[in-house]
Amino acid sequence: MTRGSQDTRVKNINRQLVIMAKLVEKQIYDSMISLKNYDIEAAANIIKGDDRVDELQKIIEELCIKFIAAEQPLATDLRKVMTASKIVTDLERMADHAVDICKITMMIGGTINSFKKHLDPLWEMEKKVRAMIGLAIESYINNDDETAYKICERDDEVDSIYRSLFTTFVEDIKLDESLIDKGIRLLFVIKYLERIGDHVTNICEWTIYSKSGSYVDLNE
Repeated sequence: MTRGSQDTRVKNINRQLVIMAKLVEKQIYDSMISLKNYDIEAAANIIKGDDRVDELQKIIEELCIKFIAAEQPLATDLRKVMTASKIVTDLERMADHAVDICKITMMIGGTINSFKKHLDPLWEMEKKVRAMIGLAIESYINNDDETAYKICERDDEVDSIYRSLFTTFVEDIKLDESLIDKGIRLLFVIKYLERIGDHVTNICEWTIYSKSGSYVDLNE
């Protein structure tokens, strides 16, 4: 196969990867909006829409397999495509966490306005993880390991918000036992967002591997 043929196949894989990443970002955003507005119908629709993410994962993995089988790529191209196959797994798991948040919305039994004075950091946390997803995919496509390292600094910010919110929600529950059920469910929500940040870090690790051939652990 020609160099042009290989480049075309890689570009197609990357194009599908971007589509999947944008869909996952939207799933996360919509899941948090459904929680914010206590929108049960929206939450149910987001759960149903998760099939599209799973479908894209299968499409990209199949493209990667066909590329490796047909092109006999050099080490750099092989790492690039193998990295793409790993990234889709992290994206799919992020989408699963968006579904988990929707399930919380359907179980929480009302609005979360009881915690209103402490919710601004929650929405900020969601914005940060969504922004990280786009940056991580961009760094992979551009083979930009320097940016990949910088994104992990943002994950430290997400972890800091998580710890602060965890403490805040627990204190609220201690002060008002009627908040126990909703408070515990909100603890799950912030844990899902924190895990999404970890999956972004995984993508950055794979990007660095794709560029250098060396694996680093950025989740320490």
